[in-house]
Amino acid sequence: MNYNEIIDLHYPVGSRRRDIYLHHCRQVADKALEITHKKNLPLDPAVVECAAMLHDIGIFMTDAPDIDCHGQAPYIAHGILGAKLLREAGFSDEICNVAERHTGAGITADEVVAQNLPLPVKDYMPESLLERLVCYADKFYSKSGTMQEKPLTKVRASLMKISSESLECFEALHREFG
Repeated sequence: MNYNEIIDLHYPVGSRRRDIYLHHCRQVADKALEITHKKNLPLDPAVVECAAMLHDIGIFMTDAPDIDCHGQAPYIAHGILGAKLLREAGFSDEICNVAERHTGAGITADEVVAQNLPLPVKDYMPESLLERLVCYADKFYSKSGTMQEKPLTKVRASLMKISSESLECFEALHREFG
């Protein structure tokens, strides 16, 4: 199954949810591909594109009506839900892990416990080069509002609202890819 097929299964043509999803994921993919090229990263561009286009595949299962998602799960669970969906569809761990580990600038098991997050207690930190790249590129785009690229100051401010640890993780990603 290619990434378009699984998107088509869960994001109906003509729906607002699909338009939002494709716009956001295309922005993330384009930024990740641009960084891959500029930094001469040892990544296959087709894999970068696939991972970026699928990183948010689980949002339709969450309760996020502002982006036309009417599922039951809390939004923060979209990464683990998407990874499970991708695994069941036969996607590689390389792609599934991007979906599972891109939320925020990554989430540690300690943060899951301390913030009482509705996630199984474990680390959801981006590990591989591909995971870190897509996580980084994702921070510059929202699925709501103007959907324009956020300036670095706004990215930093939004992560600081989560925690100083999230901002520190983002700063490491920025040193690597910025």
